[in-house]
Amino acid sequence: MATSPRQPRPGPDSDPAYPPLKALVIARTGHHYYADKDDLLFDRLCRRFKACGIADARAYLAHLADPESGPPEWTALEAEITIGETFFFRYAEQFAALRGTILPGLIAARAQSRTLRIWSAGCSTGAEPYSIAVLLHDLLAEDLGNWRISITGTDISAIALAAARSGEYGRWALRTLPPEERQRLFLAGPPAPGAAREGSFTLRPQFRRMVRFETQNLLGLLEGGAKAFSDFDLILCRNVLIYFDAETVYGLVRSFGRRLKPDGWLLLGHAEPNPAFCDLLDPLNLPGTVAYRPRGADPVPRGPATATATAPWIPLPVPEMRVAPKARQAPAIVEATPPETSALDRIRTLADAGETAEAWRAVRTALIDSPTEAALHYYEGLLAWSLGREDEAERALRGALYLDRDFVMAHYQLGLLLIAAGRRAAAARVLDNAIRIGGRLPADARLPEGDGTCAGQLVAGATLARDGLEESVA
Repeated sequence: MATSPRQPRPGPDSDPAYPPLKALVIARTGHHYYADKDDLLFDRLCRRFKACGIADARAYLAHLADPESGPPEWTALEAEITIGETFFFRYAEQFAALRGTILPGLIAARAQSRTLRIWSAGCSTGAEPYSIAVLLHDLLAEDLGNWRISITGTDISAIALAAARSGEYGRWALRTLPPEERQRLFLAGPPAPGAAREGSFTLRPQFRRMVRFETQNLLGLLEGGAKAFSDFDLILCRNVLIYFDAETVYGLVRSFGRRLKPDGWLLLGHAEPNPAFCDLLDPLNLPGTVAYRPRGADPVPRGPATATATAPWIPLPVPEMRVAPKARQAPAIVEATPPETSALDRIRTLADAGETAEAWRAVRTALIDSPTEAALHYYEGLLAWSLGREDEAERALRGALYLDRDFVMAHYQLGLLLIAAGRRAAAARVLDNAIRIGGRLPADARLPEGDGTCAGQLVAGATLARDGLEESVA
């Protein structure tokens, strides 16, 4: 009996309505990031097709155009195609600069008015503005109540902002924090009924009430919108510009500059600074990062904050600071092209977007092809731990260390895992290894898979955790 030919798997090349749908999505969101990533965009669109019970791009276009179904579906789609970063104190070098230079300088400069306005643009689920709130809470200490602090987080995704307002996070978002800091900053909650993972962590109210959230599409800045967003002391727009084309990026940075106070600061993601921005703002080299200031701003902060409470995992590195040389003429705008997506990149992206179970499955699949890659075992351990699979997490982290005995982050995370399991003696030995290996490296050396953490910062965090073990025994 003859069999019917197998139908090809639907894809961007086989769906004739995909090109106009792609064009509409990019025009509405400005996410030029997907211009050459058809497979990735189509995969995310297919998730929405399935959720809506829709067969193809043509029907989905009609769904988006419908006055009733369109608005809520755009909200869901914007959340789907936006890659959210969800962990606290991301890029340790930048938070060291904030803690040691930028915020103390602003506090000193605003000593008379006692006001600060801060904007986290593209804040996703809120870890960034909440991290800023923690720093200000620690820096101002008992004087905080005498200040008017405005921290606003904005994002295109209403779903991400709803999660931000809840202040609730999983272990993955807290993965760089020592146990004492998790306890200080968060309230641990029980797992949901039937959940095969640990409970959630809710940011404590004293930090949550310092931040408010609003829905905003940054493309509106280019059209003269969001006029209320001005006179900021600090603007952060990190790992958002990678979505846009070069012309849009240039326009956004210009708009951010116009919304800063004359002595304000702008921080971008590590991969986003561009020589062309020197035509708009003054770049300032801080240890491990670059910040931008309006033309003519005093490059040297006026002095330290009156209170100097420290977040132990973020040291105070301010040994040097200089204005970067300006270009003689405005250079050509350079398109920032993200690197090709590797298995590790995809795993990080899934995990940071909150798709922990899918990320864990992806790392298990990747290990079949690359069983001796220590970084894959490391992420398998972190993800298994997030899913409440402590035994598998320990086995995976030890596997990473078997393949690479000097894998400092694996020593550190294994130490935290053993602390959580109540195995203090074993945790102390592992943390001692992290301190010893990290101590052999230059303090400013970035650690592999450390999310920007430097050796000195890791040693400080591991020492804090180690000291906590001795105190608990005493």
